[in-house]
Amino acid sequence: VDSLPPARYKETMSTILVWIQQSEAKLSMPQVVVAEYEIMEQRLRELKALQSSLQEQQKGLNYLSTTVEDMSRKAPAEVSQKYRSETEVVLGRWKKSSAQLVEHCQKLEELMTKLQRFQNDIKTLKKWMAEVDVFLKEEWPALGDSEALEKQLEQC
Repeated sequence: VDSLPPARYKETMSTILVWIQQSEAKLSMPQVVVAEYEIMEQRLRELKALQSSLQEQQKGLNYLSTTVEDMSRKAPAEVSQKYRSETEVVLGRWKKSSAQLVEHCQKLEELMTKLQRFQNDIKTLKKWMAEVDVFLKEEWPALGDSEALEKQLEQC
């Protein structure tokens, strides 16, 4: 009986496995190209919420590890190995999901910065184009007015 995990172990394992499956599903969603900053912000909020959830689940993962260590001292080798293997698989998936989550957040933040710069450049370009448009629509100076022609040449 000492070699079997407590009920809390099984509940915690189940909870963490469900969380990992949900996280893997969210992280495996195809990354679409988005040119709308608001949509990117929403996705980043979702990823940050997932990171927060990951930190909340860390206690359960720590509990699983310590419980398996305690069991391995009391249980027969084959029982101990079974639970140790199960926990190692969960830890591996956990680490992979954690790394993907960090990577997705960083990539999205970089893309948001690039998009913001691009949008600012577009505003600047549009302003410049409006100024050029006004300049091109100005009346041309008379051919004999060399001073006005020099001024316009300078502006060009």
